[in-house]
Amino acid sequence: MSPLLSIVLPVHGVERFLPQCLDSLRADTAAPGEVELIAVDDLSPDGCGAILDAYAARDERMRVLHLTVNQGLGGAREAGLAEAHGRYVWFVDSDDWLPEGALDAVLAELRAEEARAEGPADVLLTGFTHVYNDGSTEDNPWRRVLAGSPLVEGCTAAEHPALFNSVLAVWNKIVRRDFLTGLGVSFGRGYYEDISVTYPVLLAAGRLRYLDRPCYHYRRGRPGAITATASPKHADAFAQYDAIFAFLDRDERAAALRTLVFDRTVKQALTVYDTPGLVPVELRAAFFGRIAEHFERHRPAGYRFPSGARGVQYRLAARGARRAYAELRRGGRLPGAVKRSTRAVAPGVKKAVRSSARFTAYNTFRRLPLDRNLAVYAAYWHRGYACNPAAIYEKAKELAPQVRGVWVVENRERAAALPAGVPYVIVNTPAYLKAMATAKYFVNNVNFPHTMAKRAGTVHVQTQHGTPLKAMGMDLRDRPGAADGMDFDRLLEGVARWDYLVSPNPHTSTEFSRAFPGRYELLETGYPRNDRLANATPEECAAVRERLGIAAGQRTVLYAPTHRENRGGFVELLDLPELARRLGPGHTLLVRAHYFHTGGPGDLTAGPEAAEIVDVSAHPVVEDLYLAADVLVTDYSSMMFDYAVLDRPVAIFAPDWEEYRRVRGVYFDLSAEPPGPFTTEPEALAEALLAGDPEPAVRAKFRERFCPWDDGRAAERVVSRVFPVRK
Repeated sequence: MSPLLSIVLPVHGVERFLPQCLDSLRADTAAPGEVELIAVDDLSPDGCGAILDAYAARDERMRVLHLTVNQGLGGAREAGLAEAHGRYVWFVDSDDWLPEGALDAVLAELRAEEARAEGPADVLLTGFTHVYNDGSTEDNPWRRVLAGSPLVEGCTAAEHPALFNSVLAVWNKIVRRDFLTGLGVSFGRGYYEDISVTYPVLLAAGRLRYLDRPCYHYRRGRPGAITATASPKHADAFAQYDAIFAFLDRDERAAALRTLVFDRTVKQALTVYDTPGLVPVELRAAFFGRIAEHFERHRPAGYRFPSGARGVQYRLAARGARRAYAELRRGGRLPGAVKRSTRAVAPGVKKAVRSSARFTAYNTFRRLPLDRNLAVYAAYWHRGYACNPAAIYEKAKELAPQVRGVWVVENRERAAALPAGVPYVIVNTPAYLKAMATAKYFVNNVNFPHTMAKRAGTVHVQTQHGTPLKAMGMDLRDRPGAADGMDFDRLLEGVARWDYLVSPNPHTSTEFSRAFPGRYELLETGYPRNDRLANATPEECAAVRERLGIAAGQRTVLYAPTHRENRGGFVELLDLPELARRLGPGHTLLVRAHYFHTGGPGDLTAGPEAAEIVDVSAHPVVEDLYLAADVLVTDYSSMMFDYAVLDRPVAIFAPDWEEYRRVRGVYFDLSAEPPGPFTTEPEALAEALLAGDPEPAVRAKFRERFCPWDDGRAAERVVSRVFPVRK
């Protein structure tokens, strides 16, 4: 009997994400032969092919197709579909992954569908979660269109046309294979390749169902993703639209929804055109012309333009009136001749003004004089008050009090977590736009958005946020698996804004000067965030331990593994309860997951005769944890360089060292030049921790190399060089 489900996995250039994806494709309830996994190596330029073969060797469900010519995402899916035997097929993208239990839930739904007297659904749609680069998540933003709708019990697209206002990608749709292959459609070539299948599938299905459960983690904002990449390939969408309307022409079931489909395709094309950084400047006129051609070729008979702002935009696009469209988007004004011939202009203009208000407001604010006593601070993609920018902010208040500092945070929740009295603006508010347009000074440990232009006379201070062990910046050009489509031109544009780059040590000066080539001034000052460590007193350390609830006399171990680009989430390479049992009740084990990870370290129950395990992942100030800990255990994190300032033991636990250095690339051999014991086995780590301070000479050599400027005055040196300090 054929399998119930075939999972088709196209793979190309995703070495850093692939293991996480493959590990997630597990089902505890699947019967033997119920699931088959067809992975298509689309001539991947990195180590994906070897990873797939290694997994297939120990997973009898899995077959690997190694293509000899790159086919692109659509062609790879077609190759996998041709080899599929399942009664249903699920096209999973190899840089995404399934949450725990998702495959079991899908299989249960498919079994139930096949048992229905009236026959199974043609398509099962699932819920999903967006996951962003900083680890934050967003529930399915279109759930309101799906949950509580007729789709939960089953219906056609005509019975619930609002379905087309949700995501139209293929990855959250499990399709009956015979139904799909009988439609006579195929995935397109180039960008937006899946819509030439998903539209026909939804339009023609005799029964669609929605499973109101997040069964898919979709990675948003990944460098190299089409939604974040400038490319002439965005025009590939028009070939996909042609394929959709060719299907409409030959399928009576779908024809009734032609107007709805047309509106949806126009909306998508205009969204691509309007999104900064997607359509290259020299191709924008041609792209807009293609939208006008799309109107002429596929506009349904008797078509009526939408009302409001969208209707105004559609009319201009249909005429190819690119200049008038640009004026409307920029400031809500239309040439008089267009106004006279366009119905519903007034309400349309009002909505268009609102939709472009941020763009207009920012450019209006840029006409104001620079505020020479305003500094904008941010850290970790607007997550809050932290790192080197926070230390510089505090010292600037002392040495340059006439310069007002304001922090950028992403939302009100982040704002509420700021220390009392710290001024802030929230991203995309008028106050934020004005501050970004008029401030003289900018201090950040990552880049500010590229949409914010650097004005003449402004001063940008880039602090970065760690001494680099792993390869960074332009050094990733020959490492496609680690770079994952990084836009190096955009990176150089960001570096060109920097006036100063703060360096914590000579090693970083050398590596960053090459990785981030630019005309900035290198501030070899040490890291301002480490001043607190250099100046810490025994009394402060004791007070921090007391606030954390650590009992007197406990030897405290801080375990803080870093993020692994090819795994995602908290990677449980170490059995923490077992380590706690080995250490015994005289120890406290603090566990801190990387800030990218929202899932945390999982079960931390160890028993009465073990060290107490405390999850401190949510503690807002990592320096508190340094001061409280008697020893640090990490792997490849820059925390080791900061913690070394305290001259306390550091142990490295790196069981995947060879894989990490191969995939990511490193600047030195950590196994040969560690800050303390370098271990790859849990037993060796426990022995090193129980030994107390086994390698002080090794640590001293490490500190000499990486901590020579950490005298507690780094922030003072930065502020004195950047700001007008009052004598």
